[in-house]
Amino acid sequence: MSYRIVVDSCGEFTEEMKRDPHFVHVALRLNIDGEEFVDDETFDRLDFLKKMKASPNCPKSSCPSPEAYREAYDCGAEHLYAVTLSAELSGSYNSAELGRSLYLEEHPEGKVHVFNSCSASIGQTRIAQKIQECEEAGMDFETVVKTVEQFILDLHTYFVLESLDNLRKNGRLSAVKAFLASALNIKPVMGATDQGIIIQLGQARGIQKALRSMVETMAAEVKNPAEKVLGIVHCNNRERAEFVKEEVKKLLKVKDIIITETSGVSTLYAAQGGIIMVI
Repeated sequence: MSYRIVVDSCGEFTEEMKRDPHFVHVALRLNIDGEEFVDDETFDRLDFLKKMKASPNCPKSSCPSPEAYREAYDCGAEHLYAVTLSAELSGSYNSAELGRSLYLEEHPEGKVHVFNSCSASIGQTRIAQKIQECEEAGMDFETVVKTVEQFILDLHTYFVLESLDNLRKNGRLSAVKAFLASALNIKPVMGATDQGIIIQLGQARGIQKALRSMVETMAAEVKNPAEKVLGIVHCNNRERAEFVKEEVKKLLKVKDIIITETSGVSTLYAAQGGIIMVI
């Protein structure tokens, strides 16, 4: 069966995925003080980081339109899948579902499923890769959906931020707390619930201690690591991602480790030096 996997642009593609016509992105748009950035191949990460740091305001993002999703589905493939940002973080999931309805009005026989990743970034990447794995194994559409939904339930997401500026700017952290954390070099270790709601798992003084704490938390929670692929995404700091990779290897044997750079949306969330990890 022919298939297409549509991923909103928060989900990074590996180099192999970029070359594979089965995968396609639909772009979110970012805005800093009225200046718009499209999260596609034209996105300039360094320019965006510079302008984000200089602005007193929190950058905003807008999800792809239902029509953008409908167009992405309309490719002639028999099996269509979308993977979106957590519905708790973005309207992308609802937009993908509306796009699905528009597509099915014209193609009532179509098979389309929208996956709420309950994650973001490299979590979406791993879900898209799992869909392809199932399709290439010859599973029927319904079995792919069931298998991948279970895969999503088993995913664990973790991240550590270098800067708390965006949490302060968007009201998730008071200015006083942000100042004290910065003055004391406190770095929060963050994660997500099964529903995709961001939570704090711990904190540590200094970035390396926070990264080690993140890895230790993951190692204590993950089941059957030898059967799983670990995804790491970094915002403009490959060296830090490699550090995390080596820390993981000290504690766990995993099936494989992939490392990518942040997309535009992930850059907005993670900011300079941020690390996101999914397994």
